[in-house]
Amino acid sequence: MGDQVQAAAPELSVALVNWTAKAAPDWKFVVDRAVTAEQAGIDRVVVSDHVVFGEDLDAYGKPELGGIDGGRQPTGPDGSWLEPLSSLAVIAGATTRVRLSTGILLAALRRPAVLAKVAATIDVLSHGRLDLGVGIGWQREEYEAAGLDFAHRGRLLDHTLEVCQTLWREQRATYDAAELHFEGIHMMPKPVAPNGVPIWVSGTLHHAVIARIARFGAGWIPWGPAVADLSTSIPQMRAGVEALGRDSADIGVVGSVVVAPDERGAIDPQAAMAGVADMAAMGVTDVRLHMPMLQPLSALGDALFALVGAFRREVGALG
Repeated sequence: MGDQVQAAAPELSVALVNWTAKAAPDWKFVVDRAVTAEQAGIDRVVVSDHVVFGEDLDAYGKPELGGIDGGRQPTGPDGSWLEPLSSLAVIAGATTRVRLSTGILLAALRRPAVLAKVAATIDVLSHGRLDLGVGIGWQREEYEAAGLDFAHRGRLLDHTLEVCQTLWREQRATYDAAELHFEGIHMMPKPVAPNGVPIWVSGTLHHAVIARIARFGAGWIPWGPAVADLSTSIPQMRAGVEALGRDSADIGVVGSVVVAPDERGAIDPQAAMAGVADMAAMGVTDVRLHMPMLQPLSALGDALFALVGAFRREVGALG
């Protein structure tokens, strides 16, 4: 049934900060944070995406555009953002175990065949560790700068994912749609997994997003009101997916945990992990930490190690 609890214990991921509000003298800190997370026992590191910025940053707080009510974009228009797939390629070479994820990639801004090749390359070089979290974004200017129609961004994303999965799965690929036609196309190497790089679909729950999850999704990254009400939104997602003929039991779900230091700058790992059992019972498979990237690096490592320990105790208690 669509509201069954996931049997597998959830994993623990952390959102790396691959951006700065001001110019960074050295970006090595992004790779160092990923290595530190792996050493601490984190299961997945996640990087975010912006290609360019316009100047209407208030759009981030407008749900009708894809933003989140009351949200604020964390930099001005001149904030520096590393491209996420390039970043994950470098991180892949510095790590051996941790999974590598985008959260989220504005996939429609990339030409689909090139995105398929780039993602497959990172996946094979990392021995199958790549996850693609994708979404439509909130910023009209990014689509305009890429020569794309913001009003049709949902279809553009679906088209991009269709092409990627076709090229990943078919030895002799054929694709026919309004946007693109090709036949007899070969793209090698293929990703490690037979079905291609796992795709995690982000979005608020409406018909288009549910359909996207059903067609493409290894998982769902809740957005908007769904984040705060997982007990309602997860069954809603699963019921919607199953109504479209997809078994929802294999669809993962991200649950977000905001880790805030106290007035002394200390992190209470037990308090941060207090809701993990409830999340797992609702069907969350990836508990994602959003937290300050503490300095020095040793402080971040200590905090992550403690958070991982508290997480494992909570997860262990579930069994």
